[in-house]
Amino acid sequence: MLHIIVCIKQVPDSREIRIDPVNNTLIRQGVPSIVNFYDLHGLEEALRIKDEHDARVTVVTMGPPPAEKALKECISLGADEAVLVTDRKFAGADTLATSYVVARTIRKVEELWGKADIVFCGKQTLDGDTGQVGPGIACRLDLEQLTYVGKVADVNPISRKVTVHRYLEDGLEVVESSMPLLITALKELNKVRRASLPGMIRAAGYKPYIWTTADFPDLDNAKIGLKGSPTIVSKTWVPEVRKINGQIVSGDTPEQVAGELVGKLWESDLPERFGWA
Repeated sequence: MLHIIVCIKQVPDSREIRIDPVNNTLIRQGVPSIVNFYDLHGLEEALRIKDEHDARVTVVTMGPPPAEKALKECISLGADEAVLVTDRKFAGADTLATSYVVARTIRKVEELWGKADIVFCGKQTLDGDTGQVGPGIACRLDLEQLTYVGKVADVNPISRKVTVHRYLEDGLEVVESSMPLLITALKELNKVRRASLPGMIRAAGYKPYIWTTADFPDLDNAKIGLKGSPTIVSKTWVPEVRKINGQIVSGDTPEQVAGELVGKLWESDLPERFGWA
């Protein structure tokens, strides 16, 4: 049986994000939290593989105790087990420290439920937006990594080969790689399913595994939390909303609309600004 591990993160709803103007950090109090949607696409693909190949799906996250709610959502969708790694010592972790703790968590998960064949992460998170944690985990676990995946074309448990489509800026790349490997998911990968009634009932009574630093006796404290985070954010801000005057160009045919648009452009200051005149 394949073992698939999905890394998720509970993040502030991007529609409600606000920035503290004094310390330049996200204001999380009073802001609803959701499962990072790129991670949900990774979970959905893991569940699709489970449906086809009878795999085990384990979900892991590092975060504060309320992140247990995000794990329960993953259970309602069909994940088998969920692990929350939480401790005040992990607070303030950047991508380097986060990848270290999550990688150690995956190794501990493997001791319970077997070696991971595939690890799924989202392309990036809505709050950090760096896209560094997935590749960081792959490097720490010495896994093949397939990033920016928009389609999993084939998973073969017998040959232990996985074929994916990577959506890059300059085109599409079809890649075949061997398990174990790590995949970072794009939103184009799939459509996330809705939770079933049995799934919601199971999630309501499910208690995720909760691990703290005490469960990792050989954890290097110099590599976690603020101590293990060399990243320094000098400033963050919300761009000012600028009012831009616009006009609606209309016409009975595309040719008329195009002619009207060209006329207005020539009447503006654009020809002089760009040296067209």
